[in-house]
Amino acid sequence: MKFDVNIPVRIFSGKGCLKQNANRLILGRRAVIVCGRHGARASGALDDVSSLLEAAGTDYMIFDKATENPPVEICHEGGRAASAFRADFIIGIGGGSALDSAKAIAAFAANPGIEPLDIYDPEKLVNPSLPLVLIPTTAGTGSEANAYSVLTLPDGKRKRTFTSEMSWAKYAFLDPDYTLSLPKSYTVSCALDAFAHGIESYLSPKATGLSSALALYAMKLIWNVLSYRPENFTYEMHEDLLYASCAAGIAISVTGSGFPHPLGYPITLLDGIPHGAACAVFEGDYIRYNQKTETGARKINEIASYLGTTPETMAVLLPELSGVKLEFTPSQIEERIELVCNAKNYVNSPYVITKDEMYEIYNRHFLAR
Repeated sequence: MKFDVNIPVRIFSGKGCLKQNANRLILGRRAVIVCGRHGARASGALDDVSSLLEAAGTDYMIFDKATENPPVEICHEGGRAASAFRADFIIGIGGGSALDSAKAIAAFAANPGIEPLDIYDPEKLVNPSLPLVLIPTTAGTGSEANAYSVLTLPDGKRKRTFTSEMSWAKYAFLDPDYTLSLPKSYTVSCALDAFAHGIESYLSPKATGLSSALALYAMKLIWNVLSYRPENFTYEMHEDLLYASCAAGIAISVTGSGFPHPLGYPITLLDGIPHGAACAVFEGDYIRYNQKTETGARKINEIASYLGTTPETMAVLLPELSGVKLEFTPSQIEERIELVCNAKNYVNSPYVITKDEMYEIYNRHFLAR
């Protein structure tokens, strides 16, 4: 087996890990904190980071315009603000959207003369990104453990991934305390996103022994929580979901995702469905279609055996947990399928679905009767 794996981020985990390693937070004299308007504050992470920066005598500004499905233009604005502030490092706090925004802002800040879409042109990124510290407050994307920044394009209908060897965080801090303020519905949706990363990574033709081990580890932790359908999440459950998210984030950095991700993008961008739930809608289809191939069937059976369940149970429970209920006209379905076809990762599976099969999937789930 041949593989090339680079995971340069150093990850600290556990209750109080940020304060216990405060010296690692300070990567320069002037920092920009990238976050949203609510999550970073509600979690307590923003207060902790601000206090540590002040104690170290580090100047900082807060850019709190990170939103779900971050627009590339907002990240460009953040980069210009960071450049004007003369920031020499970036701290991202929040869910995957805030962390993805921080990665993009770190690139824009180091290259202040470029336009928003120039971030996708390596020749325009002549300067390396500013150093990054990432602190997740959700357990889903694993963005702290990979170099991906998934941004919404100016038309508001499509996403495109920015990635660079310079987009890795130098340090990441995983403190379960920072995930406790998340509402239950978002905790479930984020966990479904992490499970999607696990199963799609495990089935990917690019999977390695390392990525597969991490994917199985992540899926086991998540399945043990979600299949229990808890009324309330215990501290240990939050802890397990956070570590599973990180492990799945590393796995997906090696392999990329499969077709539930691009199938889910349109109902996130156009219909407001949270990303994890949008992926989970299609995980049953992902299981059933991949069972048509020898490799896919074998790997799905391996997953089910490791989780102590069956493929059929997974194929039913994951979409059910998404809670998604939508109805579309044929023309609305056509609009969404055209957006799916612009993505590349739908081919990253043992079974590559056709455009007709995309229509079959969408019609089965969403066609108004």
